[in-house]
Amino acid sequence: MSRAARRRGARVRAALLALGLLALGGAQARTVKIVSADTLELRQVDGQELVIISGENVELRVDDDVVRARRVEFNRTRRTLTLIGAASYRSAKDGEDLRGENLVVELGREQISGEDVLISDARLEIRGQEVDRIPGQLRAAGGYFTTCARCGRTPNDYAFRAERLIVYPGDRLVAYNAQLLLADIPVLFLPVLVLPLNDRDRQPRLEVGRDAVDGLTVLADLPFSVAGNTLGTTRLRYYQNRTPSVGAGVTLRSYAPLPFVDRVDLDLLAEPRPVGQTGRDVNLTFGVKGRVPLALAVRDLDYSLNVTRSDTGRSATDTQRGLTNVQFSAKVEYPLFTAALDYVDRFGPAPTTALSTPLRRPEVTVDPKPYTNGPLSADVKVTAGNYTAQSNPRSPSATAQGVNITTSRLEEQHSLAYTVKPWTDADLSLSNTFTGRYYGTGARTVQLDVTGTLTQRWAGSNTFSVSAKYLRTEGTSPFAFDALSGRLLSAPVSLNLSTVPVKDVSFGVAYRRDLFLSSQEQGNATFSLGVNRKPLSLTASAQVNPDKRTLEDVTFNATLADPDSGKVKVTPAQPATATTPARPATATRTSAWPAPNLSLSASGGYSLATGPRPLTVTAAVTGDVRSNLFSATVVHNVRTPEITSVGFRYSLTRTQDTVLNALAVSGDETLNPVTGLLSGSLTAQWRGQYQFRTSHSLLLQRPDTATSSGTLDFSVGTLSGSRDSWTVRYGGAYDLRRGGFTAPQLSGELTRTRSGQSLAVTAVMNTPGLDQKRTELTRAQLSGAAQFGSRFWVSGSALYTRTRSGTYPDDIATDTLQLNPLRVNLGLGRAGERPGAYLTGTLTQNFTWVDGVRQTPGPLTPVFGLTIDRCCWALQAEADLVNRRYRIAVGLPGQTGYPLFELTPSGASVPLISTP
Repeated sequence: MSRAARRRGARVRAALLALGLLALGGAQARTVKIVSADTLELRQVDGQELVIISGENVELRVDDDVVRARRVEFNRTRRTLTLIGAASYRSAKDGEDLRGENLVVELGREQISGEDVLISDARLEIRGQEVDRIPGQLRAAGGYFTTCARCGRTPNDYAFRAERLIVYPGDRLVAYNAQLLLADIPVLFLPVLVLPLNDRDRQPRLEVGRDAVDGLTVLADLPFSVAGNTLGTTRLRYYQNRTPSVGAGVTLRSYAPLPFVDRVDLDLLAEPRPVGQTGRDVNLTFGVKGRVPLALAVRDLDYSLNVTRSDTGRSATDTQRGLTNVQFSAKVEYPLFTAALDYVDRFGPAPTTALSTPLRRPEVTVDPKPYTNGPLSADVKVTAGNYTAQSNPRSPSATAQGVNITTSRLEEQHSLAYTVKPWTDADLSLSNTFTGRYYGTGARTVQLDVTGTLTQRWAGSNTFSVSAKYLRTEGTSPFAFDALSGRLLSAPVSLNLSTVPVKDVSFGVAYRRDLFLSSQEQGNATFSLGVNRKPLSLTASAQVNPDKRTLEDVTFNATLADPDSGKVKVTPAQPATATTPARPATATRTSAWPAPNLSLSASGGYSLATGPRPLTVTAAVTGDVRSNLFSATVVHNVRTPEITSVGFRYSLTRTQDTVLNALAVSGDETLNPVTGLLSGSLTAQWRGQYQFRTSHSLLLQRPDTATSSGTLDFSVGTLSGSRDSWTVRYGGAYDLRRGGFTAPQLSGELTRTRSGQSLAVTAVMNTPGLDQKRTELTRAQLSGAAQFGSRFWVSGSALYTRTRSGTYPDDIATDTLQLNPLRVNLGLGRAGERPGAYLTGTLTQNFTWVDGVRQTPGPLTPVFGLTIDRCCWALQAEADLVNRRYRIAVGLPGQTGYPLFELTPSGASVPLISTP
């Protein structure tokens, strides 16, 4: 091998080694994966291992984060990524994009630093001369930030410049020595500025009100932070008429506050009890998750602790009041076994009812890894603990101690398996599964399953197997949660045969016999037969009781069909060769079925308990085009004997010219001669656009007490899904005896859609019938929207309904008109630019007339609004002139609107304070 070839091989091996190191490099903290790169190079510099990744478009994944650059230096010794030149880092967790020069990513501490960095997310853009990002916090020196950068206007409506910035993603931004810039002009200096980032849980709240029961009430939520990894909210409550009057609490979430602790969550509130009670209700949710590295362990020890208590809303006698639930779990995996510790307990009032969840005080599980040696495998698991749980109703000694019982339990589970080939085409498998539970009360339960199976195969698709089992279940648990269903002693022996005696024919036998049951309790032997030789397709099965020598059940399904029988397959002649004689040309068919377009099928059966099953016979004819089909079906009840159903289906399509003759007709009809019910439908489609449909369900001989024979409907219109569609329907209840509709309805629907416009109209009208004398509109709805250019659009929905009460002809009509809502919008602004303000008029109102007289008459109540939309902020004003209600609100990115002022006839209100 040449020296150049050896060098190329060394580079290839180094690249493959680097790729493997990158994929596994995050075993200690984070995983780095290469998505795209041109070259990889492994270097040793000053005792440090470097992987150089370069290319036109280098892309890496750091867990779920995305790194893009043209050159990346991965220092595996220091566990850092250096992004040379212009690069970007996308944080999946916080939704942030960091762009800058020479960014440095420290994988161990999950920290990013760089110079002249631009950070942006869905709501905020920050520029910093020096930036450091750590989990839960981002710091920038010499920073400029704004929420208007994405609006596309220059200059920004407002922005801030600060000496130092600290951003808590999703929570708030804190700026020190900040200047407020309006259109990039400094107008105000602020020593400290705090800007909430629209996380609802992190917004300060102050509510002052007065209640008829509690009197004066004050609710305050004050967010705070501790260091860079802990966020919390202090909650204060005051109720004038409660005893005591003051309550307090805190919510807290902390990320990696201590070594071996990943997350801490706390939600605590001690609130005064309702008027008439003394003391405080405590609501508590406390959770801790973490990992502890252990020597020799395959994975770190994972643990979690959850403490909960909920008193609010519970009565003084509720047994759940004052109850604290505790759950702790820890799990660790070593090369030879896995161990787990679970602790579930409750503190407070003693339980007086059955516990739905067992208390584990504690429970220890040791699960050794499965052992395998050739054909032998073994798996063992041991669980021990002390439990308090609901007593087993089937255990007298347990129920004597009350609805719950406390005792210890040891559970041992093992599974043994052995598989071997005793001779050619044979498999022998033996298994033993055992679960034993032993209790401190002296009770025990046992579940044993011993199975042996021998399978012999021959001639490819033929198999014979014999299986023997020994099943044993015994004992009574003192606990209800692990109680066994009952005592079991069984030794079933199963025989299974599956064979192909001749081509296209399959035959099978299955039989199961329990050695511990009497002959009267044994099951049936099942024989199955399958034939798939054109034109015949047959499936049949029979169940025979060998002890009683009776045929218990038979089912069959047979079909005669061969759509390819009319096709001739020609095999050309083959001349003689030195080793084979000459062969003449041959012509063959798949079968001798005389009618390729005809299929006949029949299904039925027999049961010893009920006698013959109904016989169903179907004949189907398929046209030259498979979409053309006609089938007839007859169902005969052999036991009665009588025909219970006669029906046919059809589907026809004209295909000479898909445009001019695109007619498709389909339908079905079914008659039950016994009940006289005739049901069916017919559908005709023209050119794939228009459709006529009729359906009916009629009793040919209706009862004298009925007013109609069933329903009959007709409709015509376009197919659904069209841009412009319409449908007209007529029908309803129909009486064959009197020869007419009893209470028919005529209805119609119209939908039109254009670019920026939509219209939908529906109407329902009663028409004269045998039992309906009036012609009147009972329902009409109009809804639509239209936009004219980019400045003006209207939308609305109007619904009219009519109902009647009383007896004809003296019944009284009630008419209702609902406008919900009608809206007119006008955009204001410079031509060619997005509107900066919108004028709106909205009308939402109901009108009611009884016997033509309007009820509760009054003027129209339109509401007028003005919205100034600047993308990064908005001002909304609303005026209801009739009801004399006026509102003003301001909105920031991510907010629907924060009220500033509201004036009503009862008084004025300002934010945070509500007047009684």
